[in-house]
Amino acid sequence: MLRNSEPVETKLQRIAEKARRDSRCRFTSLFHLMNKELLRECFARLRKDAAAGIDQVTKEEYGVKLEENLTILVEKLHQMSYIPLPVRRVYIPKPGSNKQRPLGIPALEDKLVQAGLARILAAIYEQDFIDDSYGFRSGRSCHNALRILSHEVEKSSVNHIVEADIKGFFDNVSHEWMMRFLAHRIADNRVLRYIKRFLKAGVMENEIVKRSDEGTPQGGIISPILANVYLHYSLDLWFEREFRKTCQGHARLIRYADDWITCFQREDDAIRFRQELAERLSQFDLEVAPEKTKVIEFGPFAESRARRRGKKPQTFNFLGFTHYCSRTRRGTHFRMKRITSRKKYIAKIRAFKEWLKASRTLPTRKLMEKVTVKLRGHFAYYGVTDNTRGIMRFAEDVRKLLFKWLNRRGKRDCMSWEKFMLLLKKFPLPKPLITVNLFT
Repeated sequence: MLRNSEPVETKLQRIAEKARRDSRCRFTSLFHLMNKELLRECFARLRKDAAAGIDQVTKEEYGVKLEENLTILVEKLHQMSYIPLPVRRVYIPKPGSNKQRPLGIPALEDKLVQAGLARILAAIYEQDFIDDSYGFRSGRSCHNALRILSHEVEKSSVNHIVEADIKGFFDNVSHEWMMRFLAHRIADNRVLRYIKRFLKAGVMENEIVKRSDEGTPQGGIISPILANVYLHYSLDLWFEREFRKTCQGHARLIRYADDWITCFQREDDAIRFRQELAERLSQFDLEVAPEKTKVIEFGPFAESRARRRGKKPQTFNFLGFTHYCSRTRRGTHFRMKRITSRKKYIAKIRAFKEWLKASRTLPTRKLMEKVTVKLRGHFAYYGVTDNTRGIMRFAEDVRKLLFKWLNRRGKRDCMSWEKFMLLLKKFPLPKPLITVNLFT
């Protein structure tokens, strides 16, 4: 079979193999992969219910003349005449606060082009990313990161944890540094130029377009891989190749996107990391949030020391869970356990309340079906080893909210508790179950 007639997936695999064999290889010919086949596959992967960008074009509308649209799009791309539109900015509630988080929604064709570029970047950089990077990578998840963290704290000689946070990471990514990082592996100027165009596309808010001089909008399909590339060079490689080699004791960094935890055996290494981390990130226009970055004593010895001082051991948050020192059921060995963090719990309950308030007029069957889907989704993520109490509390609070708002659909007190129990027999809600074993 001629290479030109090979499936795009085969070509991407060949690129991945070359990247894996030669860590210094710079790819000069990539943009030919941005063809109808690749973009057609990207279109198929788009969510049907995804919000539209400023073009107001939905997946269904674009799909009516898909082949014609893709032909024109590929033509413009290869003529370098394709210009991305500004993203449409919307705001979503920020977990655990009254603040809102900005989200950028690209136009439909921009989503396709971003998805195609992201697949090309992933084929190369998946070979470079460190094993302890878990965010937005194929075959990896938050649960994988939590599982590795459990093993690290319980089986290694961990005595201290550094909990760190970057101030507005996605808003402060330097375009200049991003392009320099990408140039380590990519020498195809057309790929680099289109990535730069997306970074510079701007944001539309209240009918006003604002220029983007820094940052990568959350919501863009290409943003996660770009974020991983940025942190790979600015944080991961520095820790693995430089800082860890200077540690007197054991050290390990476990990262999911811009959320990470660093484990240390020795306190002096942890304190030094906290100090040098700020210096390192500042070189790449990033700033550590001091109020969210701290060194805590954590692990088997930390628990006993805290109890001797008459205090409770410290805790830390990671990926929506509060991690705390505990013991096995028999009390013979140390165990790190976790429960849904207070901040995330409040945010999830608040979000469910707002949704229920807006949806209470739905037909009962449809309403209960949607509640069931939401509960299953919650249990699928938060139903991890040791978090029985967290998901049981969530299920109970959801049930109370459901009773409250169903009672407001008609006359006052139209829904008694007895009637509500009968309703739950007819439309039973899923039981809170541990769905993820973090020890397998």
